[in-house]
Amino acid sequence: MIKAGITGNIGSGKSTVARLFEMLDVPVFYADQQARLISERKDVLEEIRQTFGNKVVGENGSLDRKQLGAIVFKNAGQLNLLNKIIHPRVSDSFNEWCVQHRSVPYILHESAILFESGLAYLCDKVIVVSAPEEIRINRVMNRDSLSRTEVLARMSNQWTETKLLSLADFEIVNDDYMSLIEQVATIHAFLNSIIV
Repeated sequence: MIKAGITGNIGSGKSTVARLFEMLDVPVFYADQQARLISERKDVLEEIRQTFGNKVVGENGSLDRKQLGAIVFKNAGQLNLLNKIIHPRVSDSFNEWCVQHRSVPYILHESAILFESGLAYLCDKVIVVSAPEEIRINRVMNRDSLSRTEVLARMSNQWTETKLLSLADFEIVNDDYMSLIEQVATIHAFLNSIIV
């Protein structure tokens, strides 16, 4: 089984592309969703509270993502602390998930920060979804109701698209012009043809 990572900067549309692969019956592990679930576990939530303070836990006892985001997206050191809590657990979860899907030709590991988190080493091939910066900014502003300044702050914590592409095996351009379906179909055919 080939393990293919799929990543791209915020607003690139990597989740949309991952869903196209799912329509081709490719299992997709959504690392960001898994990280969200992990962060709500009592033991992890307590570790986050001890690291970042009581203000990151809401009155209902769940993680206050807005408060946590205000801390970690303005400070790379704080973001690194959060990643050290979450990413080893995401890696363990991915490995368990792979065992459940070992009979398929390939799987996808979707993550916004595949390289930054150090999880790219788990992948045999990497697909980077790219899009022009202005398109990405507008997508995130509309999707998440964030200001331009907030989006730029989040983007500043990610690697540049140029750096991501320098490490990619494949690029999917999501610029609202090129056909995503054709690009996905080409990569799908290639990954299905690899004999491990």
